[in-house]
Amino acid sequence: MVDMIFPRMRARRGTMRALLGAAVVATALLPVPCAFAEGGTGSAAASPPPPQADPASPALGFRGPDTAIVVLGYGLLPDGGMRPELLARLHAGFAQALLAPASPVIVTGGNPRNGVTEAQAMARWLIAHGIPAERIVVEPDAASTAQNAAHSARIMRDIGARDAVVVTSADHIDRALRDFLGAGVDVVATVTPDQVPMPASPFGTPA
Repeated sequence: MVDMIFPRMRARRGTMRALLGAAVVATALLPVPCAFAEGGTGSAAASPPPPQADPASPALGFRGPDTAIVVLGYGLLPDGGMRPELLARLHAGFAQALLAPASPVIVTGGNPRNGVTEAQAMARWLIAHGIPAERIVVEPDAASTAQNAAHSARIMRDIGARDAVVVTSADHIDRALRDFLGAGVDVVATVTPDQVPMPASPFGTPA
């Protein structure tokens, strides 16, 4: 009986962490109200319309089920553990997954260490933090950015995803974007760890 109760409690904690994280991320991304003009007339100061974002401009945001979230792997430690660089990418992908709860999440990366691929390690982390396993598609074979892109493009066709948000490190995003576009993926946004609101970080930290 105890063995049945504790898994349920752990699953409930993971779900609550994900829900709280979604609320924190969404709140952090809400636009700040315009300040009143000096001299205060009671009306908000006029502001010019925002510029149109480039289709592949960096942006956390709300997405639908036709948009895949693709998180790129990074080399594991010899024992199969994740390096800080990969954990940072996961934090960013986790935040995007919270904001787009209907989007499938593709984790891509092979290069096994101690019998664990990058994609497997990422999937386990996301599931442990409340992302449902059925949302996650594991691509465990890619050994390069070009292969990340090509294999993800194939998976997207298989699952019916029309476009993607690509998640990787800031110093890797240009290369990743080039390879994904070259593989025929319609990249609607890119997300890097430095774009994730700091208050969201605790929700991506193991309990």
